[in-house]
Amino acid sequence: LDDILKDYGGIGTIARKDQLSNRFLSEELKQQRTIATIFPVIFFGVAAFLLNVVISRLVRLQREEIATLKAFGYSDMAVGLHYIKLVLMIVSIGVIAGIGIGIWMGKGMSNIYMVMYSLPYMIYVLKPQVVIAAALISMVVAVIGTLYAVYSAARLPPAQAMRPELPAKYHTTLAEHLGLQRWLSQPTRMILRHIERRPLKSLMTTLGIAMACGIIMVSGFQEGAINYMVDMQYGMSQREDMIVIYTEPASKRSLYSLQSLQGVEHVEGFRIVPAKLQFEHRFYRTAVNGIEPNGSLMRLLDTELNVIKLPKEGVILTGYLAELLHIKTGDMLTIEVLEGNRPTVQVPVIGTAKQFLGVNVYMRIESLNALLKEGHALTGALLKVDDIYQRDIYAELKEMPRVAGVVEHDSSIQSFYDTIAETILFFTFISTLLGSSIAFGVIYNSMRIALSERNRELASLRVLGFERSEVAYILLGELALFTLIAIPLGFLIGYGLCAYMAFEFDSDLYRVPLVLGINVYAFSALVVILSSIVSAIMIWRNLAHLDMVAVLKSKE
Repeated sequence: LDDILKDYGGIGTIARKDQLSNRFLSEELKQQRTIATIFPVIFFGVAAFLLNVVISRLVRLQREEIATLKAFGYSDMAVGLHYIKLVLMIVSIGVIAGIGIGIWMGKGMSNIYMVMYSLPYMIYVLKPQVVIAAALISMVVAVIGTLYAVYSAARLPPAQAMRPELPAKYHTTLAEHLGLQRWLSQPTRMILRHIERRPLKSLMTTLGIAMACGIIMVSGFQEGAINYMVDMQYGMSQREDMIVIYTEPASKRSLYSLQSLQGVEHVEGFRIVPAKLQFEHRFYRTAVNGIEPNGSLMRLLDTELNVIKLPKEGVILTGYLAELLHIKTGDMLTIEVLEGNRPTVQVPVIGTAKQFLGVNVYMRIESLNALLKEGHALTGALLKVDDIYQRDIYAELKEMPRVAGVVEHDSSIQSFYDTIAETILFFTFISTLLGSSIAFGVIYNSMRIALSERNRELASLRVLGFERSEVAYILLGELALFTLIAIPLGFLIGYGLCAYMAFEFDSDLYRVPLVLGINVYAFSALVVILSSIVSAIMIWRNLAHLDMVAVLKSKE
């Protein structure tokens, strides 16, 4: 098709996969696939850990029942299947609830995308294979997570199970080996001993809380990254208020008519020509931008955000384009112009510029016109205007016959924010909900099981004269220690997740900068701490209603 249309001025066909609207939607779906990979892995891992803790505790509580069943002739397989069925029953309830929540979230996302991309309609369809896959994965992960606890129940000898579980073995802690016990109170030493007695459980609890902290950081990362992209692109690099596009190339004299409009403070011309770039065997189709070398409205910035001075000869590439072509400073770039006489020229690459939106080639406007063997031709102009006259200027420009279009940057940025605001709000809500639910689930379940395991011990301390606050400190101090260790670890996990997402989101349309402000860390830590406080309040209430007489009774 290109060969047929070449003689008629065709500049090359654009496949649907390369069309801008299709590319943006495809990249958005790619982002969702990345998120849909990260979050479930974390959530399934935490869920498997919690199920393992619960089933392990259940097996310890039902030692005598297991022994009795085995004495009556039940096989190891029968006992193991009993607990597996219990796990599958729990998962089935979760799957049913998850399908309902998934439908609600899916419809919400469909509505958001319909508005965001101006789609005429977008019907949410729940495919049976998706439901089946989600249910099977949930069940497999749950069974794998509780396999050790189920195996322990199945292999428990009847004679051993009929006897009470052996008391826990405590030993000198690391802090005591280091001689720090003189600065530690007795309850604090008890906390450290209990943590060291079960290092794996303590590690998994801390890791679960840290994962929650990391997930919450992801939500704040996207909003901060978008704000940074807009500030850098439109505040530091492209600083014009309006872009005027001509119907056809015009001479430099056209700038005088624009400058004469009331309210126009500064005008700069530019020239854009479509081109196909080649370096070695790699090709890329984009545009060559000719801009004023000392312009104040369109500036190129390096990685340190310093202004790049355009060279008299050669081109500046955006960093991502240089990576796509595997080209470096000093190499010769072949440019095939796709308009006019369509010359093919070779120019040296002088450097790279930092940009987050699009991939482009930049050079001096006079150098570009010289390569094209044309005079001072312009395809548009950049305007800096007084805010008071902006509406009037816009109306006058729209009436000019040689003006094809006018772009107002303020309205474009505002429209951009209005479009993505709902998406960011929805994603932030989901991430925060997931993170806080993981944090609360890990903390509360760990502490609730610890309370049920140690209620006899804690009641004995109360009888021996310990105050309720001291007993609560032994249990809740462990929670506080886990949380304090988990938050810095969560910052590292969150940074890693954000870095991975930024890497996966990179495309020739836009690059997401890895920007994490102090507010992102503070918000994630705050959510985790609030989840810990809510869990602590609920555990405190259980401690306050601890029936010491019932707990200390000997089992018959």
